[in-house]
Amino acid sequence: MSLQQEIIKKLGVKPIINTKQEIRNSINFLKQYLIKHKNIKKLILGISGGQDSTLAGKLSQLAISELRKDTGRNDYIFIAIRLPYGIQLDEQDCKDSLSFIKPDRHIIVNIKNAVLASENALKDAGIIISDFVRGNEKARERMKVQYSIASMNQGIVVGTDHAAESITGFFTKYGDGGTDINPLFRLNKRQIKKMLQAIDCPQHLYLKKPTADLEDSQPAREDESVLGITYDIIDDYLEGKSLSIKNIKIIEQLYLKTHHKRHLPITIFDNFWK
Repeated sequence: MSLQQEIIKKLGVKPIINTKQEIRNSINFLKQYLIKHKNIKKLILGISGGQDSTLAGKLSQLAISELRKDTGRNDYIFIAIRLPYGIQLDEQDCKDSLSFIKPDRHIIVNIKNAVLASENALKDAGIIISDFVRGNEKARERMKVQYSIASMNQGIVVGTDHAAESITGFFTKYGDGGTDINPLFRLNKRQIKKMLQAIDCPQHLYLKKPTADLEDSQPAREDESVLGITYDIIDDYLEGKSLSIKNIKIIEQLYLKTHHKRHLPITIFDNFWK
């Protein structure tokens, strides 16, 4: 088995999907988890205004709405959280995403003061962090806030991790990578777009260029610029298509380099790193 085949199998990516069926699979997955864990009644998700959180948010709201109807219980609730760092450049996209999702509750927590307080505390200890590290601080602060809200509401944190993000390790360890349940796992970027189209998402949201928008020196820098390869090529790889040796090398080097991100803390019994 080639590394490409191994990765595809591990991430569960299908070369072709039945879009409506995958939407239903994700909704059922969320519902079944909450039914199984009867003490959990809330889904919590940070909404950035991008493709991934827009889809995960809409699926979460649909799952919660169906659960209320199925069970007659009104304590099933989806809480969407806006987590800007100061003023967000794509503020309107965030508002449009929330208008599309129509969450049961909407909370705004501005993380800027918390991030700066952490940065200043490190500075007092003689540690001056870089712009890149500050970006990771933002991602981890956002996740910390989501877990605080989840804990106070008997809820779980929904993640937006998907195959194109996972294969490249394009997420912050214990930031956006640290969640409880991931309804998009197994999907690549073009499949996410198709699912958004199928649930009537506004076009400008599902066609939006993906950006982590974490670094102050490079605001709204597109993911593909950072990765050095396009999502279309990554998706082709995940769908088992033939690529140039150059592109295969880029993707597989990213995968191998970021293996630690897809793994729980290393123990004495692990050997993948040796």
